[in-house]
Amino acid sequence: MIFREAEDRDLIRKAQQGNIDAYNMLVSRWEKRVYNYLLRLVRNREDALDLCQDVLLKAYQNLRKLEDVERFASWLFRIAHNEAYSLLRRKRPENDDIDPVASEIAATLPPGPSMLPMETALAVDAALRRLTPDQREAVVLKVYQGFKFEEMAEILECPVSTVKSRLYTALDLLKETLAPISHRSTL
Repeated sequence: MIFREAEDRDLIRKAQQGNIDAYNMLVSRWEKRVYNYLLRLVRNREDALDLCQDVLLKAYQNLRKLEDVERFASWLFRIAHNEAYSLLRRKRPENDDIDPVASEIAATLPPGPSMLPMETALAVDAALRRLTPDQREAVVLKVYQGFKFEEMAEILECPVSTVKSRLYTALDLLKETLAPISHRSTL
């Protein structure tokens, strides 16, 4: 991981100087992570793909403005965050409904060791949908993307204490939602 970070720093510096091959290498390294992050936020593959392209284009156009190459990841994900929330604001009226089939299936599945991977994925997706957008994003950034609290605070433009509060509240809600039925009855 340290080697990759050092290599990313070199690629960022070269890309800032106009080296397109260096930027293409950065894209190949970060595109999948950005796409997965966006997919978890907007919950639509086509929208996530379009947004990912927009994010990478904006990053390319503004890369020279990035002063601290050490902050590339949080800078890139901040762009992704802004793009996702712009889309969600534009689509809000038609985007308020949750996929009833997936939610219904997931609601009837008791999470537990006997669940199949698809059932588990549906249950987790349904549980994530019950969180507020802020809580969901905190989970996605920490659990799925592996960001540190300080980086998350940068991406979300809020204090670290707020990030921790959102994350821990979300994790408690997820534990409660995804706990096996037998555990719930003993609580």
